[in-house]
Amino acid sequence: MTINTEQRQQQRHRERQQKVKEAVDAKVAAATEERGVLMVLTGNGKGKSTAGFGTVARAVGHGKQAAVVQFIKGNWDCGERKLLEANGVPFEVMATGFTWETQDREADTAAALKAWEAAERWLADPSIDLVLLDELTYMVSYHYLELERVLSALRQRPLHQHVIITGRNCHRQLIELADTVTELECVKHAFEAGVKAQPGFDF
Repeated sequence: MTINTEQRQQQRHRERQQKVKEAVDAKVAAATEERGVLMVLTGNGKGKSTAGFGTVARAVGHGKQAAVVQFIKGNWDCGERKLLEANGVPFEVMATGFTWETQDREADTAAALKAWEAAERWLADPSIDLVLLDELTYMVSYHYLELERVLSALRQRPLHQHVIITGRNCHRQLIELADTVTELECVKHAFEAGVKAQPGFDF
């Protein structure tokens, strides 16, 4: 390869990157609104709760106040809960486990309502910067919680407050209300190959 060819390639690379930079800079300049974001993490892939808890950790690292409501998986030995509670993050845990284990709709509904009441308090509290509603989507799809009650609390929350909702099969009205929606797709999962869930990695 000659020096001239290398120089032309470098020049083309710089020109391409300059165009990318200009496009990104324009988007950054246009994003002037500052308010709370409603994020939905849904889909069949692994990592929805993990991503939600990661954002909670990020908020705490910036000195923000966060709160977490855990639906469905609340009776697990949760590493995120151990870490975050020790750093001042309050938790409300439904603590009934998976619905296919309890097989008790009345008890599950009562537990969901109790957990949701805590969520409503935090969603109305201007001192809370971020609320994680982990596995909330199931509570709506199973009709343990009224959709309109959930939507109302989300709409009326403090302007600056961020909310993250996780879980599969998110209701379309929650998706429509959300600012950011990410759908995680499962390509492969270790559990399907017989690898059990392990503390420190899966929970």
